[in-house]
Amino acid sequence: MIPLRDDTPSSSRPIVTYLLILASVLAFLYTVSLGSEAAIERFVVAYGAIPGEITGRTGGSPISEYPTLLTSMFMHGGWLHLVGNMLYLWIFGDNVEDVMGHGAFLVFYLLVGLAAAWTFILTAPGSTVPMIGASGAIAGVLGAYLALFPRARIISLVPLGFFLRVVPVPALLFLPIWFLLQFIQGAASLGADTAGVAWWAHIGGFVAGFVLVWVFARGRRSRRDWW
Repeated sequence: MIPLRDDTPSSSRPIVTYLLILASVLAFLYTVSLGSEAAIERFVVAYGAIPGEITGRTGGSPISEYPTLLTSMFMHGGWLHLVGNMLYLWIFGDNVEDVMGHGAFLVFYLLVGLAAAWTFILTAPGSTVPMIGASGAIAGVLGAYLALFPRARIISLVPLGFFLRVVPVPALLFLPIWFLLQFIQGAASLGADTAGVAWWAHIGGFVAGFVLVWVFARGRRSRRDWW
């Protein structure tokens, strides 16, 4: 299923969501502007989060690597990676920001992104592969959206045989299915230190978002709109 939009309007302009998207796009454009693969690789190694360096398994000073837990959230490995992440943030971020408020949403986004990164690091503490992408933080936004808007409908492209149909899918179905797919892939990836999708970052981010939303959105929305 590919989400296109939801049926839940926002009452405020999602300024932070716009800025997060802009920051990710600019970071990606800067990365590709470096030109050579060697220069891009050096940049990714410098600003991506490498589990083995953060845990100290590969030597060095782990504390000096902590800033990469934040910088890695704004880096992407290709156009498809970037566009997919930004599509999800565009669709789901505005509603969560609308409930939390701009400042709280920014703090929330960074916290769930950190939770996502640490979840992946704990599953692959010796990995030397840089972890990049906003997927973990955006997964946290999805977890928050599920808690806040379980009755919402996600207008999605759904494959039916050889055709794609535009179908409204309840958030209460769409998001748990998304989470289940991440969990299945994550379970299959345990013990692998090779490059690929950081499935456990998605899982950790989603769970963190579902839990932390109760703190960040407390008192900002009528309980009849929640679970």
